[in-house]
Amino acid sequence: MANSEKAYLLLFKSGSPQSECAHQNLLEADKSFSALKVFYADVNKTRDIHVNYGVTSVPVLLEFEQERLKNVIKGCNNTEYYKALFDNALYQAETKGKEHEQKRVVVYSTPTCSWCNTLKAYLRKQRIVFTDIDVSKDQRLADELVRKSGQMGVPQTEIGGEIIVGFNKARINELLNIRG
Repeated sequence: MANSEKAYLLLFKSGSPQSECAHQNLLEADKSFSALKVFYADVNKTRDIHVNYGVTSVPVLLEFEQERLKNVIKGCNNTEYYKALFDNALYQAETKGKEHEQKRVVVYSTPTCSWCNTLKAYLRKQRIVFTDIDVSKDQRLADELVRKSGQMGVPQTEIGGEIIVGFNKARINELLNIRG
């Protein structure tokens, strides 16, 4: 991992339907991204890894950046989710070294929210690196979002610590210095 900025480790349990789902979908997504480092560990065979990262249930995908744990993605996600995750990782790697640092952008969304998809498409078009958090998959994250903003709906975007409720293009442009 020393030569790569990003790496992924799927911890799964063979024989478990959820784990098998995550394992197969990640293998399928991994085929399209030969430049990424994706590793797999079956907790039936390797028993000490999950303890080191505080993992108490599998399947879980650990995302590392510069050898440090950056993100934990629980459960089975579809192949397209993993491809989007990897695609965003590759995009982030390509944008390193630009003359100015972009503010951290987190989009809280759900897959069925049309405004969420519009917002994410807009950010991609503007070549804004962002983290997409699907609040429908994790009640704890949904509760955290309500605590931060006082709002339950999506989309919500966190830009440099400021929460924007809905798709407020003018405010997003202002915070990210997007012209137009």
